Formats: sequence, structure tokens, C-alpha cells
Amino acid sequence: MIEFRSISKTFPGGTTAVDDFSLVIPSHRTTVFVGSSGCGKTTLLRMINRMVDASSGDLEIDGENVARIDPVRLRRRIGYVMQNSGLLPHRTVIDNIATVPRLNGVARTVAHARALQLMDTVGLDRLMADRYPSQLSGGQQQRVGVARGLAVDPNILLMDEPFGAVDPIVRAELQQELLRLQRELGKTVVFVTHDIDEAFLLGDQVVILEKGARIAQKGTPAEILANPASDFVASFIGADRGKRALSIREIDGARVVVDADGTVAGRLVEAGPS
Repeated sequence: MIEFRSISKTFPGGTTAVDDFSLVIPSHRTTVFVGSSGCGKTTLLRMINRMVDASSGDLEIDGENVARIDPVRLRRRIGYVMQNSGLLPHRTVIDNIATVPRLNGVARTVAHARALQLMDTVGLDRLMADRYPSQLSGGQQQRVGVARGLAVDPNILLMDEPFGAVDPIVRAELQQELLRLQRELGKTVVFVTHDIDEAFLLGDQVVILEKGARIAQKGTPAEILANPASDFVASFIGADRGKRALSIREIDGARVVVDADGTVAGRLVEAGPS
């Protein structure tokens, strides 16, 4: 479990990115921080592995204050996946995935064997093991990034807008892959995005943030959709514009579900006898 207690962060120059933030992130679930650019969501994420240190307040992982943990040791036990993958361009796929285990003293043969297993896990052909990042597509690079984040079998996986730089089709594929991985692995995932649809798809707990990382609303996607806490939340999720209103129409003899723009969202399937 990750717990933020009255956390604040003011950067040199006086900009307050996080103002008195408190939240419990449950274990083995996906929590998504979502909000507009500059609301503090990435700063919150990077506080967990001490890439950013808080100005005040406490952040604990399983009851241990991260301020008392050596930052390097902390980062090597937490998975981190970033936008644009962040791969080392001069290293092959297998060596990129094996980076942290090798830094932790794992033998090269053992680290490479684990890397190959992780390539299977994230849906990458093992024939790509000796390729360099420049020889991969954007979606393949992101899969390598996810594999690298899982290489030390971390309890916590931090994901900072990891699918934001790929095209919509690849993004949808990667989202489904993450859902599959989470079903299989059950990590504590903290995911940052500015896309509310992505947040609702991936998050068990969704935290909508305003400037200064103030919590506008938190809850399950269903709870937020059913009861937006404010005009800001209603606007952010599109409820005030009827964006998420669904209706049933008959088209060519079939009953389909359409959204407020008239876009088909699915086909209505009648429930059979129980």
C-alpha cells in the first residue's frame, strides 16, 4: 500500500506543484491520476520513487517512509515506464530489459533468460532480442519499456503517460495488454494520463486532479460517472455536454447503442432465459 499524507511540493522559484495532498493507493490495483497538463500528476508519481522529493508531508510504502530509503535502492525495486519508452539507444532489446537486474548484481545469463521470458509476457517475438530501439516501431518500444519495468518483479509499477506517443490503434492494443498483464500479475500500478477515457478503461481507482494536485474527485469509474462531484468534474469527463449519454436506436433491423454524437458504441444483445 502507498499512502500520501499531507504531501506538498514547491519547486525553486516558488511554483507549488502539489498542495497538501493525501491519498491511499491500495495494493494490487490500478490507480490512475488524471488531469490537465500542469496539475501535478507526474510530480506525485515521481515522489513515489523519489525522483522528486516532497517539500513537506510523508509518503509511505507498506508503512515505511520513503524519505528514509536510499533513492537508488528504492528505484531499483520499483518498476517505471515512461512516455517514449526511454530506452537506451546503444543497447539491444534484451540488454535494455536486463538493465536493472544487471545493476542489482544478477548474472548476465540469468538476466537475459528473465528478459526473454518477459518478452513473451508482453507479446514481443524473441527474434527481436538483438535489435536496437531504432529498429522497432513505437508500440514495440513501449512493450520493451513495460518489460524493463517488470524485470525485477516489482510490487509497484509506475507508468507516466506510457501510451501517449503512439497512434490510436497501437494505443488501444497496449491498453488491452496492460489490462491482461494486470489480471495475470496483480501489481500495484500507478498510472498517469491526461485522457479520461484511458483513465476510466484502466483504473480501479481514478483520481481527478485540479491545479496543485487538489483532488476534485476520486472513486471507481462507475462512481464518478454516476455522480460527478462538481461542475469541474462534469466538464472534465464530458457529462455536462452529454458526451457520455447513451441511447438505443434501430439500424437495419438491429438494435445498437449510440453515444451523444451518434457514434455506434456497441450492439444490444438481449439476455437469454436464465
